[in-house]
Amino acid sequence: MVLNKDCFTVKELADLIGISRVAVFNRIKLGKIKAEKIGRNYVIYKKDLPDMLNASLSSDDKEKIDKGIRKVLQDYGETIKMLGQE
Repeated sequence: MVLNKDCFTVKELADLIGISRVAVFNRIKLGKIKAEKIGRNYVIYKKDLPDMLNASLSSDDKEKIDKGIRKVLQDYGETIKMLGQE
């Protein structure tokens, strides 16, 4: 993939940021990724990537992450401590 292009396809962006094409389509649909539909395809302009890639987590997302971490520590805390001592 050439990184000095002006725009990316959905597949190229998915490969670039390490998510699936479906995840990119979902983010486009939710407005999290700015894209332009040209015919049957979407294009994501390189100039729009910094805003999308630097977007901060919402408080709801942070709470979900915190809840997940608490659950993992509750279920596997002792195992994690033992692994840390190795």
